Amino acid sequence: MAAGEFSGLLAALLSTDNAIRSKAEETYEQIATEQKVNFLLGAISDHVNVAEDGRQLSAVMLRRLFSTEFEDFFGKLPDEQKAQLKNQIILCVQNEPNKNCRRKCADLAAEVARNLTDEDGNNLWPEFLKFLFDCASSANPEIKEVALHMFASIPNVFGSQEQQYIDVIKQMLLASLTDQSYDVRFTAVRAAGNYLLLHDKDTGIQKHFADLLGPIMQVTVQSVENQDDEACLKSLIDVAEAMPKFLRPQLAEIFALCLKMVTNEELGDSWRHLALELVVTTAETAPAMVRKVCGDNIGEVVQSCLKLMTDIDEEEDWVNDDDPEEEDSDSNAVVAECALDRLACGLGGKSVFPHIMSITPTMLQSPDWKHRHAALMAISASGEGCHKQMEPYLPQVMDGVINFIQDPHPRVRYACCNAIGQMATDFAPIFEKKFHARVVPGLLMLMDDTTNPRVQAHAGAALVNFSEDCPKNILVPYLPDIMSKLEAVLKSKLDELVQKGTKLVLEQIITTIASVADTAEDNFIQHYDRFMPLLKFMISNANTPELRLLRGKTIECVSLIGLAVGGEKFSPDASEVMDLLLSSQIKGEEMAEDDPQMSYMISAWARICKILGAGFAPYLPLVMAPVMKTASMKPEVALLDNDELTGVEEDTEDWQFVQLGEQQNFGIKTAGLEDKATACQMLVCYARELKEHFAEYTEEVVKLMVPMLKFYFHDGVRTAAAESLPFLLECAKIKGPQYLQEMWGFMLPELLKSIETEPENDVLAELLASLSRCVELLGKDCLGPHGLEEAVTLLDKTMVEHFKRAEERAGKRAGGEEDYDEGVEEQLEDENEEDVYILSKVGDLVHAMFSTHGEAFLPAFEKLLPQFSKLLEPNRPWSDLQWGLCIFDDLIEYTGGTSLKYQEVFLARLMGSMTHTQPEVRQAAAYGCGVMGQNGGPGYAQICCQAVPLLVELIQHPEARAVENINPTENAISAVTKILKFNGSACNMDQILPVWLNWLPVTEDIDEAPYVYGFLADLVQANNPHILGENNANLPRVVAIIAEAVAVDVLPTESEERRRVIEIVKQIQGNASVFDACVANLSQPQKTAIQEMLSS
Repeated sequence: MAAGEFSGLLAALLSTDNAIRSKAEETYEQIATEQKVNFLLGAISDHVNVAEDGRQLSAVMLRRLFSTEFEDFFGKLPDEQKAQLKNQIILCVQNEPNKNCRRKCADLAAEVARNLTDEDGNNLWPEFLKFLFDCASSANPEIKEVALHMFASIPNVFGSQEQQYIDVIKQMLLASLTDQSYDVRFTAVRAAGNYLLLHDKDTGIQKHFADLLGPIMQVTVQSVENQDDEACLKSLIDVAEAMPKFLRPQLAEIFALCLKMVTNEELGDSWRHLALELVVTTAETAPAMVRKVCGDNIGEVVQSCLKLMTDIDEEEDWVNDDDPEEEDSDSNAVVAECALDRLACGLGGKSVFPHIMSITPTMLQSPDWKHRHAALMAISASGEGCHKQMEPYLPQVMDGVINFIQDPHPRVRYACCNAIGQMATDFAPIFEKKFHARVVPGLLMLMDDTTNPRVQAHAGAALVNFSEDCPKNILVPYLPDIMSKLEAVLKSKLDELVQKGTKLVLEQIITTIASVADTAEDNFIQHYDRFMPLLKFMISNANTPELRLLRGKTIECVSLIGLAVGGEKFSPDASEVMDLLLSSQIKGEEMAEDDPQMSYMISAWARICKILGAGFAPYLPLVMAPVMKTASMKPEVALLDNDELTGVEEDTEDWQFVQLGEQQNFGIKTAGLEDKATACQMLVCYARELKEHFAEYTEEVVKLMVPMLKFYFHDGVRTAAAESLPFLLECAKIKGPQYLQEMWGFMLPELLKSIETEPENDVLAELLASLSRCVELLGKDCLGPHGLEEAVTLLDKTMVEHFKRAEERAGKRAGGEEDYDEGVEEQLEDENEEDVYILSKVGDLVHAMFSTHGEAFLPAFEKLLPQFSKLLEPNRPWSDLQWGLCIFDDLIEYTGGTSLKYQEVFLARLMGSMTHTQPEVRQAAAYGCGVMGQNGGPGYAQICCQAVPLLVELIQHPEARAVENINPTENAISAVTKILKFNGSACNMDQILPVWLNWLPVTEDIDEAPYVYGFLADLVQANNPHILGENNANLPRVVAIIAEAVAVDVLPTESEERRRVIEIVKQIQGNASVFDACVANLSQPQKTAIQEMLSS
């Protein structure tokens, strides 16, 4: 192709005719890369024959080409041609007469500079740096601006030489920010912002460049006045998100500017939204700083949000819209509501709630419905963030809200439902317990609002929120009224669907029925026959495309009802329901990719699997293909430059984009990710429920799940993958040890790698739990020497990070956080809770290793001993002590007398912890004494004897039976029991046993109860005088203890200990007069338990 022909091709690529443009794109793709580069460079440089739009397009196309193929192309060139190409690109920028084209050429030059920086940060194009500085010091403002534009595109251009240029960079930016040309100042804000963001973790550089903030603010104010480009505000938002403390010296001015903008109704909406975004982002990323520096402005921010929330359009026929679209996320009302929610969560209720309480009452009394609507939506939005502060005022808030259930305006009634539903979720179950008598009748009344279907549907939605978290005993008395109402609405709306095609309320009612059934459980059985035939009819007949969502929700409803009422009631319908659900698969039809029914079906199949158990196995061949297809879905991703992204975002609500540098944006299609996570979770369910019946699918599921341990696009997918592994191993057991070993060999390396690299604490906890369960399942030596070494390294790393984070929190409390306040303390406590959860999973893994390996785990344990002993240090928080003791409890339990060689590390701390203020610590210490008695052997006999008085003190404390203390108390009773039974040689039995009997019954701890009652049976059967008393005087007491234990079901049904104590009662029954005396003073539940024992 000649250069002249390429000019024609350029013209065709710029054509507005799709056919011509598409043909030109095909032709362009056929050209070799070297030729493309030559043609495009030639076109950019040809100011005579190639028009401005052609030169611009050429620069954009060459930049895109270099962003993907530079390395391959450039690497092949001889050195002379490389130098020539670099020089040509600089000349393109230098010689371009048109401002817009020059910018595109500057983007191209920045792209080449980016590619000519090696992995160590060395700049391989020194001529570009010289060119950059020359342009920056030019007297021509347009040339100066282009230098800043390039620097903004590649702020890391100085690479490893940055430190030597640091003052030059600062002077360049400062001079540019105060330049006479507004365009230069404006571009300098972007350049400065991008450079700072490159150093968002480097506080030294941030301090060095602190002088830039004042000029940046001045230029931003000018840009707001000019209203020409939002880039300055966006740059400030980026800084607020990544390094908010940098803004501190100007924070008051920033808030003043933003508030002025938000309240200026003449300003464009997008500017007002950005101003609000800057305030909210700062409140989220540095709440303590905002509370301290701008605390007096928070009321104004809340007021501004509420004012914006009144900006709602009057929509004709809003109440009858049967297919309402998601509310416009760019509307003032939605932006402000979202901002208020984020503000409350960021700053906390102490800062935000007083303003909500002072502003909303007046708005609720307003004659303007928009004000009442806004106030109710504000209460909905602020509940989560203001939880602690709003809770004591709930009665007052509800008095204000509930009256609007009968407001004359339907949209206010809708907002009232919204507030009720949201509070039912945010304040469950307190809300349900306090307000059920007003909420349920109110919502049922609104479900009769047939002239306003959207209100009717939203009342149903609020009832879903209410019933989801409602205690069963509260909901059940309302069931007859609720179900009668739902049945009436269901039937009338079904008729409406047939006559008018409307389905909004019907879809909602189906979901409401499902939610109520889910909470009511077996109490729904009496309503089952009224609903199930109608629901099956709907699944069978809702076959047209517009009814797919309705059918999906009905499928969900049927499966939830099945789960609620149980297999006995649902089984007769299960086969017919499964046939209806599988009708497409049976006919060999494939559902469309976007068919909403599939996600509902996948979840429904899993619920029915839970109900039917092994009876679900025959359906597996039909359900596995669609579940695997959804679980295997690969997300769509895209790399778009700014030009491509412009105009695309509005049409891509299912996509999320993240900016990578100045020019590129990474996008992922989020639609479908939730379905993928659900499908993965359902595979976990099948493996868990079906065990050996799932064996033939384990191989393909393992091959799918193991790589998804690193599926970083969605936490739920990684969690499901981790959870699945032990269940899949259990399923595979039936295929023999060789198959099992191969499967584990495939899993283990990836599981260990995932633990090492997992960024999210919640998922890390699940990965550690998965490894623990796998070890418990497979037993000794399952990790192999290399795997064990890796596991120890990972545990050591986890512990090091645990202590490091605790140290950082202590530093913040001791003055390292200049804005430390109650809100910061709450955040630190939340972080601590996360750490404790991870620590508990470390404890579980150590338990799994000790329980399967015993003393063989000691060499590995000794490598971790410095970390675990640190948990017991006196300055550690109580949660560290609790889990440290648990680890040493396992050491004693599974290595017995051998553990004595470590007693210097743990023994004194364990004994001293029985008087600790925290019940969890006392429980761990008492349990440790118990395993010393049971597993420690003769070496621990004297230590056990010393422990008994401490245990007695714990048991006989005046508050020992308080709810929060019952578990440590019962662990202590069990510990004394184990010491007396297994290791009491140094103890005075005659002194302890009479007291021991007085401590019974044990009623809460189902793990420890068998030891206590087994020992009781031993003593009774041995006719121990301390237990039976003189002339068997204690027998009524013994019978009462046994009756209470059986009444509260603290002994497992099939346990040997339960059988033995029941046998004792039956023996006593042999003497009628003695037996009558024993049962005479029992409580009714105890008498019932005795009758059950005797008839068993």
